[in-house]
Amino acid sequence: MTNRPTLRHVVFFSAKDKADIPRIVEGLELLAGIPHARAFEVRQNTQHDTLSSEVDVIVYAEFDDAAALAAYKADPLYEASIKAVRPLRDMRLAADF
Repeated sequence: MTNRPTLRHVVFFSAKDKADIPRIVEGLELLAGIPHARAFEVRQNTQHDTLSSEVDVIVYAEFDDAAALAAYKADPLYEASIKAVRPLRDMRLAADF
């Protein structure tokens, strides 16, 4: 059996203005400096069909448990990322599993 993370955290974002996608990615990349994630990625969506066209940027992170995710969200870099990205984004949809 492999040592798999207990919790995966996925967040989808859409930009108010597509020209701001690089700034959204940059703001979300601040989150990489938070030490509580086992794995962390920010990527621009490359899928461009009708159903996925509203998703511009995806954050994917893995955590050992809910406590690690809570610590991640309590880090000051998390708030800095929110301040950078919130004015630029339209939709934000998160899922944990």
